[in-house]
Amino acid sequence: MNSRRSRLLAVALAGAAAAAARRRATAGLDTSDLTGRTAVVTGGGSGIGRSLVVLLARRGAHVHVVDRDLARAQGVVVEVRAAGGSAVAHAVDVSDAAAVGALADTVFAEGRVDLLFNNAGIGHAGAVVDTTLADWKALVDVNLMGVVHGLHAFLPRLVAQDGQAHVVNTASMAGLFPSPGLVPYSTTKAAVVGLSEAVDREVVRDGVRVHALCPGIIATDIIRTSTMRGPWADKQAVVEQMYATRGTSPDVVARQALDAVARGRTVIPTPRHQVVPPWLVKRASPSAGAALAGAMARVVSR
Repeated sequence: MNSRRSRLLAVALAGAAAAAARRRATAGLDTSDLTGRTAVVTGGGSGIGRSLVVLLARRGAHVHVVDRDLARAQGVVVEVRAAGGSAVAHAVDVSDAAAVGALADTVFAEGRVDLLFNNAGIGHAGAVVDTTLADWKALVDVNLMGVVHGLHAFLPRLVAQDGQAHVVNTASMAGLFPSPGLVPYSTTKAAVVGLSEAVDREVVRDGVRVHALCPGIIATDIIRTSTMRGPWADKQAVVEQMYATRGTSPDVVARQALDAVARGRTVIPTPRHQVVPPWLVKRASPSAGAALAGAMARVVSR
């Protein structure tokens, strides 16, 4: 009995130590005031990335705006500076590991980094049978390997520097709640969720937290710029209009992301009222989740 009690006590103490480590890792980063902090945002030229940049700068951070389209990144920088904020633009394709490595060299040459948003991504809709290998490769190269390249280039230096740091990887509701017609896209985003959760557990004791941001239907240009195959291609304009009229503002995503980072949340569903219910249904009942996923896919694509 004493041996059993000792084992239980050891488990409890280990759990308490892990919880304390997580609290220490999140303490001291007040995302409501980021004065003197440095943030890096990929895909920062539009959509959720732009909203993150604007909010980070408004709260005092110096922001590196990264986009494969330099003109878009520079446009956001002009907007930030006009409002009195601090930002600089970089043209980087996140699917290019060497380019992301060079970005890290440039940013860390100026000092420490407090927040890294691996946000760049591309969209895709269509049945698996209509999806080309080129489609698969493009999605994996940007949505998954773009995150991997960001982690590979930045994480060792985030761990080595003094103080705490946070990495936010943009996944999707589709990574928590896969739906028919979004299988290739969901595959990359589910991988980002799993990657973020696992890496967070590796580096939390080093003062670095890793988060998975999981947006739902957001009013951005992602549908307009997405590749659509098969019957989905005929409905692209309809789906684009639905996202524009019913989608949540990316500004809401940015606010909820920073709030969740401050609270130390690993998985960040946003907007919560849209993403959390189907996610919970799927976890409680896989069969009910599958039925709901089919129904949602029909609503989105009709």
